[in-house]
Amino acid sequence: MQHVPHFLRLAVCVCLALGAAALPAKAELNARAAILMDMSSGKILYAQDADAGIAPASLTKIMTMYVVMDQLQAGKVRLSDKVTVSRNASRQRGSRMHLRTGEKVSLDSLLAGVAVSSGNDAAIAVAEHVAGSVGDFVRLMNDKARKLGLKGTSFSNPNGLPARGQETTARDMLNLSVSYLKAHPSAIRYHYMLAIKHRRYLMINKNPLLNSCPGADGIKTGFIRESGYNLVSTVKRGDTRLVGVVLGSASARIRAEEMRDLIEAGFMTLHSDGKVKVDEVLSKRSTPFGQRANVRTNSVHASRGGKTS
Repeated sequence: MQHVPHFLRLAVCVCLALGAAALPAKAELNARAAILMDMSSGKILYAQDADAGIAPASLTKIMTMYVVMDQLQAGKVRLSDKVTVSRNASRQRGSRMHLRTGEKVSLDSLLAGVAVSSGNDAAIAVAEHVAGSVGDFVRLMNDKARKLGLKGTSFSNPNGLPARGQETTARDMLNLSVSYLKAHPSAIRYHYMLAIKHRRYLMINKNPLLNSCPGADGIKTGFIRESGYNLVSTVKRGDTRLVGVVLGSASARIRAEEMRDLIEAGFMTLHSDGKVKVDEVLSKRSTPFGQRANVRTNSVHASRGGKTS
């Protein structure tokens, strides 16, 4: 083998290093995972650690809503059903609809409580009504996850409170949400309600895009300390609907801004007929949140038993 002088080998290494440095780095959102789809075509416009496992928090309630909608469609329950709230439901912690033990609430109102106020109590109440017990309802959730091919997802309860074995991925949450919206398009009405009232409590929809992003009409927020701030959003403009997932942001504000940036970058890409990529748009943001708080290094890895909302 011909001997290569040391100085030449060094020169080649330097050139390779400089060339690699010149390549544009992938623009990343300030989140642990994210994904964006053009629902009309099914095309993935952006993905960032989309198959990494993370606790879903209240995004779990998307599957809860899906299972209940399936049961409604099958005629096994009705929106007018009066549900008697159990002690177990009324004692749920975190985000609540403020249900009281023994009160009777329509299934329709409880679904609004799940979607708008992210009611952990409402999620338990509908689960018990639909399946007879929380355990049986969770089996329906996991059966549905398997049918949808959500290989990185497992549910342990209907509301997303911290629980052993409860995990998902950004890609699975995207596929779940798209399937849910296609199977039950009328269900979107629960997700774009701005507020609901139960007894004396006025509860505002936690989705930050509803009032700040044109065309936003769903679907769910989530937070526990283990995961950070999660969000699935859908935005429709004209005949185009985008569905985005952002998981594990360090704050509600960062979650909202990163999702808005992702959605807007997606529409810019589509309007350019693919000439401009989402990565390119994101890389040109004037004040990305990465300059203010780097969630990927100063993240939200806290105990599983953290406070929920």
